Amino acid sequence: MSLALSAEEQAIAVGKDGAAMAMRIVAESARLLGAPRLIPIASTHIDGALYHGDSGTLFAERLVEGGARVAVRSTLNVGALDLMGCARIRLEEPARGMARRMMEAYRKLGCEQSWTCAPYQAGHRPALGSDVAWGESNAVVFCNSVLGARTNRYGDFLDIACAITGRAPDYGLHRLENRRARLVFDVSGLSPSFLASEIAWPVLGSLYGREVGNAVGVVTGVAKHPGEDALKAFGAAAASSGAVGLFHIAGVTPEAPDANTILAGATPETVIRVTSEMAAKARAGLSTAAASKTIDAVAIGSPHLSLAEFDALERLIAGRRLLVPIYACTGRHALSGLEQSGRRKALEASGVIIVADTCVVVTPIMPELSNGVLMTNSGKFAHYAPGNTGYSVLYASLADCVESAVLGKPRFTDIAA
Repeated sequence: MSLALSAEEQAIAVGKDGAAMAMRIVAESARLLGAPRLIPIASTHIDGALYHGDSGTLFAERLVEGGARVAVRSTLNVGALDLMGCARIRLEEPARGMARRMMEAYRKLGCEQSWTCAPYQAGHRPALGSDVAWGESNAVVFCNSVLGARTNRYGDFLDIACAITGRAPDYGLHRLENRRARLVFDVSGLSPSFLASEIAWPVLGSLYGREVGNAVGVVTGVAKHPGEDALKAFGAAAASSGAVGLFHIAGVTPEAPDANTILAGATPETVIRVTSEMAAKARAGLSTAAASKTIDAVAIGSPHLSLAEFDALERLIAGRRLLVPIYACTGRHALSGLEQSGRRKALEASGVIIVADTCVVVTPIMPELSNGVLMTNSGKFAHYAPGNTGYSVLYASLADCVESAVLGKPRFTDIAA
């Protein structure tokens, strides 16, 4: 199937400015993906502003020099620097300077200075059924699944090109026929107490991602809505262990009032019946330092912490002093709320290190240790921390993370699946 550009799109593409370069990138990507046309989009979330090398900075600056500006609302994912000055970033020059130049270039392109991997909790919530072009795996899966907007995983540089053109290739999860579930992930065999616990959702997300890969499935057996932060944790873990861009939960997510509807009346290709043994194995698999008797740090906030999660953190600390630091990664939307209420100072006084605009697995923040052990309640941190930070990981609930930080050693409370 050949790509058909409109007369307006063709006229833009033959130019020599930044908008023309962006249109050519989007059009050529559409051809490679087999899309028949480009479609208008309502917004973008840009993942390409995280410094990975000089080429990314130079690319963004070339767009700026060409006079390009975003045509739709465009929020920014995390950068390599904490521009709010909350945490010390160990990134050295010249990389530090290039990272700052990159972040500044995206500001000049007209992007909102959100610097968060959870834009959906910072006021960027596209309407059900709207087409958008989002980057960042957890944001993509949340946008598709929980909000019901339509996006594929838009990688670095294609995301900003879509933002400038206001268009995206018409393929994949933009198409209604690709959004129906093909398989069932049944959790009805797990205990209600486990499903009601915070620890369950990263575990189940990690298992789901490994089991389904990039397929679209529907989760059944969830008796009540687990809450937005639980869905955030599930999607982030599923997108880390697999290539999940969209999941449905029967009776919970907007496109799945029930399993039969989202299956379009078809027999599922596969039914995965999750057992307590499967959940226990998935939980154990999130830890790479299971025998450790010490921890060096706790990291939470992948995806970025919401104010509700900070509320829980504050209640659990209960005014105590931490023996091990808790790195709490968040966005400016939550940070401003903490500052307005005076809670930031209290948290930092207890030993919490707030990290804004970025997180501990994408830029060097934590001390460099040869045998460091990190405890986390995040399935995404558990997946990426060993490779990105060099720390081995212990996975636990937020309550156990806090108690371990207070005690200076691992403490676990078992919640059987």
